[in-house]
Amino acid sequence: MKKVIFEGVSTALITPTTENGIDFDAYGRLIDWQIEQGVNGLVIAATTGEGSTLSDEEHKAAISFAAERINKRVPMIAGTGSNDTAYSIELTRYACEHGADGVLVVTPYYNKTTQGGLIASFNAVADASTAPVILYNVPSRTGVNILPSTYAKLAEHENIVACKEANGDISSVAETARLCGDNLTIYSGNDDQVVPIMSLGGKGVISVLSNVAPADTALMCRKWLDGDVKGSMELQLKYLPLIKALFCEVNPIPVKAACAAMGFCEDFVRLPLVRMTDSNRESMLSIMRGLGIIA
Repeated sequence: MKKVIFEGVSTALITPTTENGIDFDAYGRLIDWQIEQGVNGLVIAATTGEGSTLSDEEHKAAISFAAERINKRVPMIAGTGSNDTAYSIELTRYACEHGADGVLVVTPYYNKTTQGGLIASFNAVADASTAPVILYNVPSRTGVNILPSTYAKLAEHENIVACKEANGDISSVAETARLCGDNLTIYSGNDDQVVPIMSLGGKGVISVLSNVAPADTALMCRKWLDGDVKGSMELQLKYLPLIKALFCEVNPIPVKAACAAMGFCEDFVRLPLVRMTDSNRESMLSIMRGLGIIA
């Protein structure tokens, strides 16, 4: 069986930014709070962290800062995917040299590729990485889907250890689990499917929800892993309205607004993203008040 980077929840962490760049003071406070709340890992500068609009220098600075701040308290997983495999390799090497415990590599977006191209691209990144690789499948954003049979071939690479599955297709996840077995750890990439995917052998979630509810998201996973299926299910259902609100506009627009309301950062996203609409924000904040997340 390959190494399991984490079990439970790894937060797909926002990157606090202002018009002047990354707010590292806010970033440090957020990292410390997440760890204090009991998360099992942190994903840095990936989709929720707006990695696609960070400059090369900012992306690397976010990775090196986070690695130093986390200081091995939990696994640090760096988002190093790109539509350009060569750049993904460069960023992966940088992350490995600066203390990443794993890298999260998304499918190439816009230019897409064939299934054979996915195999070649991911294997090239895995060959260059000294840290274990988590594949990230989110076809609603990238336009390309990793098939279960492709996962099975990719899982043959000793350095490809896991996937973040956000294709929304539970039947596909089941087939991936059947074909890959212990060669590939499966994490939910959708907060509304944590329990369903763990019921198929998944080990947890890479989560947007845990930016604002880290303790309960961790508890949801822990209850499942400890055999408390009913308790895990109850938390999954409890948070469905907030999960829906966090994705009512393009991620990470809502979660940035939510974190700002909690006092962690400015409500600032970079173009082409724009701030959350007033009506959607108020609806989300009302749900957060009902859950006791904000006053």
